[in-house]
Amino acid sequence: MIKVGLILGIAGACRTDELVNLTVDDIKDVGSSLIVKIPNTKTKIPRIFVVTDVGNMLELFRKYLSLRPPHVKHKRLFLYYKAGKCSSQPVGKNTMGKIPSVVASYLKLPDVACYTGHCLRRSSATLLADAGVDITTIKRHAGWKSTTVAEGYVENSIENKTKIANQVLVGTTTSAITKTVNVSESNIPSNINFENCTNVTFNLNVNK
Repeated sequence: MIKVGLILGIAGACRTDELVNLTVDDIKDVGSSLIVKIPNTKTKIPRIFVVTDVGNMLELFRKYLSLRPPHVKHKRLFLYYKAGKCSSQPVGKNTMGKIPSVVASYLKLPDVACYTGHCLRRSSATLLADAGVDITTIKRHAGWKSTTVAEGYVENSIENKTKIANQVLVGTTTSAITKTVNVSESNIPSNINFENCTNVTFNLNVNK
């Protein structure tokens, strides 16, 4: 239960009550990914997010779902898992909210009690901000009506602060340069040298 809650919570920037109220009907397994619907949210804005086949995430979800007892009358996704099997009792908000503290305890992090259920939602937004995602995308992903909260994650992003530090202290900036070179069999260079480059992408088109 903890692993699946962690996956869905971070992938969808879910609030604790959103995970608690998640049902088996809200998740569609399309083979290569999971399409998850959050119909009822705090801001009254339904959300949809996707969990892709990274690592063994889909395998963990399917294994957890396969443990679901056939006699369960409700459709709540998360059930208590004890003694190697799932019971029919749905997981409550308090138990769901302790997932981050359980993970923090496992990782032997300090101040375990500080890791509340909100950490899953905060971690999702922070990961997006650190990846350089724009405010609008973060806002839509988390379902915020205002851009104020999303702006806070971008402003507090360590990656963004590092870029700003480099610009202030070193004078480096980020710019995009596109260079197209046509190479035939007769003029293939023996070597190509690049200096002082970061975040370089090569697109190789082979025409026969």
